Amino acid sequence: MTPLFIAGPCVIESAELLDCVAAELVKIHEATGAEIIFKASFDKANRTSIRSFRGPGLERGLQMLADIKSRYGLRITTDIHESYQAEAAANVADVLQIPAFLCRQTDLLVAAARTGRIVNVKKAQFLSGDDMRYPVEKCRDAGATEVWLTERGTTFGYNNLVVDFRNIPVMLPLADRVVMDCTHCVQRPGAAGGKTGGNREYIPAMAQAAKAFGAQGFFFETHPTPDEALSDGPNMLPLNQLQDVIKNLL
Repeated sequence: MTPLFIAGPCVIESAELLDCVAAELVKIHEATGAEIIFKASFDKANRTSIRSFRGPGLERGLQMLADIKSRYGLRITTDIHESYQAEAAANVADVLQIPAFLCRQTDLLVAAARTGRIVNVKKAQFLSGDDMRYPVEKCRDAGATEVWLTERGTTFGYNNLVVDFRNIPVMLPLADRVVMDCTHCVQRPGAAGGKTGGNREYIPAMAQAAKAFGAQGFFFETHPTPDEALSDGPNMLPLNQLQDVIKNLL
């Protein structure tokens, strides 16, 4: 299976940021031939602090993503947090992403599956790879024709994650594609004083390890200036490093 790449900023900060990242993804596609799906969230409903930036919201955010899709010809993915968001998001997104914390929410999974879009379910930090057969079953029972699973690390004590790469081959028989979230797996949840910390220097190695275990897709949150990002900056890959990481994986 040809690997694909999911990349983009954590959250929609501005139209200018979306244009900057999308233009670079098109250049990377032209240089490497890589299939790249653009990712950004219209609302980050699971931020650590009530004071954290969440994004422009459903209506405005989806319009901004639709503009990117039209302007750059990129496929789109975004995450949904509530069932009522599924239909609206499916009008723009080619892939609906289910956040890890919500991967057991039956109504959310069913609503996403019923749109007919690809459903990408991120593995919860508290579940094993084998446990993910049940979210997949819910999606397929609701009519999903294509379901992906994404590994993103497992809770390891407080404020830390560890990756058990064995989850990748465990999940391969369960899903149509298994993706490695190479950026969220280096998070330090809640470890930065009311927000998430991280160790972005480990991202390329995490990607290569996932490749060795059979990952069929690679997820990267990326930003031109991660230290100034409004969400997940410490675990985002600098945009100017993304092409080399993708080339090495290919």
